[in-house]
Amino acid sequence: MFLITEWMPAGVDRLAAAGVTLYDPELWRDRARLSAQLADCTALIVRNQTRVDAALLANAPRLRVVGRLGVGLDNLDLEALRARGITVVTGGNANAIAVAEYTLAAMLTLARRLPAADRHTKGGGWDRAAFGAGFELHGKTLGLIGLGDIGARVARRALACGMRVVAHDPLITPHHFAAAELGVTLAPLDDLLGESDFISLHVPLLPTTRHLINAERLARMKPTAVLINTSRGGIVDEAALIEALRAGRLGGAALDVRALEPPEQPDPLAQFENVLLTPHIAGLTAESQARVCQAVAEDVLRVLRGEKPLFAVQ
Repeated sequence: MFLITEWMPAGVDRLAAAGVTLYDPELWRDRARLSAQLADCTALIVRNQTRVDAALLANAPRLRVVGRLGVGLDNLDLEALRARGITVVTGGNANAIAVAEYTLAAMLTLARRLPAADRHTKGGGWDRAAFGAGFELHGKTLGLIGLGDIGARVARRALACGMRVVAHDPLITPHHFAAAELGVTLAPLDDLLGESDFISLHVPLLPTTRHLINAERLARMKPTAVLINTSRGGIVDEAALIEALRAGRLGGAALDVRALEPPEQPDPLAQFENVLLTPHIAGLTAESQARVCQAVAEDVLRVLRGEKPLFAVQ
């Protein structure tokens, strides 16, 4: 049986044609009911809300493959999955274009204060002077923390806007195409923080990256710098970010991901006009979701057929 516990806008019909399929996009909310459904499950497909840990796996004796509709793996206990010999497949880089375009949109939105100008004009205002002090991306420096599939695509788009791009990624060498062909400058993290006008995060949430952006690193940034996070909320220390914004030590932030999703209400970050908040949608476009869902569905079927999947987690 194929069990899908979260939203999957494409690919369900492909799975249903191959076997019994239970598609319940709200099932992740009911842990007890989810556990009960796992008894006959051979393939489990999730997003980022379903916590797949050893306790859950104990209820899934027939499980052979977990499909992750995305790329983040922090909700999956990989050690427990490996111990059971369960294959994990993801959408690969299928949503990389969507995240890269979101990052560019966030930079433009905050540079020109578009949400505030929109609210002002819809309210009957026409104060051009109040919103005429935005700034251009051209000539500014973008710092990328992470230069993988998404980071490299962001770099290409930023360079097309006339930006200078620097990046920090311990896994990337000067021979990587983004550095060698696109002209991205590799830099130590502290140097990147100090010279960037925009800083965009493109790293996974690991013990080594949790609160990577903390009070000390926020203090190294320009007071006019804008922080963008489309990776995972835990990478940013939100309490430190709030303090930096409140003290005027940061130019702004765009957060698509949060430490707690959805965040507690009232949300302390909602008070800042120079903060753009969105509900984890950077990778969600009609095109990217079709690619991700179809890729995961096909890889799940490959595993069950005994074939090698294209996007397996090593």
